[in-house]
Amino acid sequence: MHYPIQRRRFVQSVTCLAAGTCCAATDAPRPRILLRSSWQTSNIGDIAHTPGVLRLLETYIPHADVVLWPTRVDNGVDKILKSRFPQLVIANDAQSKRQALEQCDFLLHGSGPSLVAERFVGQWIRQTGKPYGVYGIGLPARKHGSTEDEPLEELAKTVEILSGAEFVFFRETKSLALAKQLGCRCPTMDFAPDGAFACDLQDRAKAETFLERHNLAPGKFLCCIPRYRYTPVWTIASKNKPFDPVRHARNESMKEHDHVHLRQAIVEAVQNTDLKVLICPEDQTQMALGKEMILDKLPATIRNRVVWRPNYWLTGEAVSTYVQSAGLFGNEMHSPILCIGHAIPAIVCRFAEQTTKGLMWDDIGLSQWLFDLDVEEETRQIVPAVMELASNPDAAMLKAQQAREFVRGKQQETMSVVAAAIGRA
Repeated sequence: MHYPIQRRRFVQSVTCLAAGTCCAATDAPRPRILLRSSWQTSNIGDIAHTPGVLRLLETYIPHADVVLWPTRVDNGVDKILKSRFPQLVIANDAQSKRQALEQCDFLLHGSGPSLVAERFVGQWIRQTGKPYGVYGIGLPARKHGSTEDEPLEELAKTVEILSGAEFVFFRETKSLALAKQLGCRCPTMDFAPDGAFACDLQDRAKAETFLERHNLAPGKFLCCIPRYRYTPVWTIASKNKPFDPVRHARNESMKEHDHVHLRQAIVEAVQNTDLKVLICPEDQTQMALGKEMILDKLPATIRNRVVWRPNYWLTGEAVSTYVQSAGLFGNEMHSPILCIGHAIPAIVCRFAEQTTKGLMWDDIGLSQWLFDLDVEEETRQIVPAVMELASNPDAAMLKAQQAREFVRGKQQETMSVVAAAIGRA
């Protein structure tokens, strides 16, 4: 069920958007937006949040100046963002951050699994008293990555902050419903797809070099992404996280269960179609997992049509690869988002340890491509769904295009509200 914005508020927002565009042609001051985003660079999905929201701002509020206050933009991500958005200012030192707090008119919290920068939003409220809004987040009823319920009273501070926002857009309607259940009083709350849907980063040269090297022709291969129940962040040197024996044990106990259907789908697709399969990562921990749990367990007779990517990549190269594929399936969420954002079919498998983000597939009309690995009846449908996608590419592409158009409609609708709020700041 969707929770539409009231018609009057939407009409007012469209009017303000038009007025704001007209103001851009006058000498009126340009609104200054502080975007709080860019949570990490070890996952191409977390990278994609920021350019996605930046593209929406570029499209719907082109007369605004944007300052990005990131958590991390290492691994060359800062250069990628500046290349795509040359006017972007990145506040990455004490002076630029101080200036951002003083000079920006409006704080926009970008997409993420929760109100990731909650403490920072609180700082903005205390120090500036200026308006703020939240675009495309989840509201998990449990701590991110935990199997134990988080007492709802622990969300009281989050709800208080959200209630003071000009608007809050949740990336799936289950989070929206939870916010309402908890008594969130924000005047404008609705569903808005994750900002990563709008990401248009590309690195065609790198993608084409890789595809040519491995004889992966456009439209003639599927992508497959593995995932542990818990991301083993302790294996990423830059994270400097201690080994977690409990989560490691859970990962080990479930990794066969969570990948057997992906392997079988690869076998069926290779044996019954002319497609190849690319096993690729979404984060830095998944290359080794893909080799161990998928590639090395495939029959030797089909491995010449399966390609394993041994190294991590950044979002642009991944997108430029996905758009040349026939579709994607696997246990991740943001690579499917990037696919649907470009009208490429994508099947999502999820499990209890993840947040509710996978449920956005229900919200954008792709329930038939969403499977719960903790429900045995649903796991049995994964291979048939992959084969249907592989065997009927035209129908799959049409379904992906319809989902993309729905997403774009919600983006236009919700960004009109963002533009109106920023115009009032």
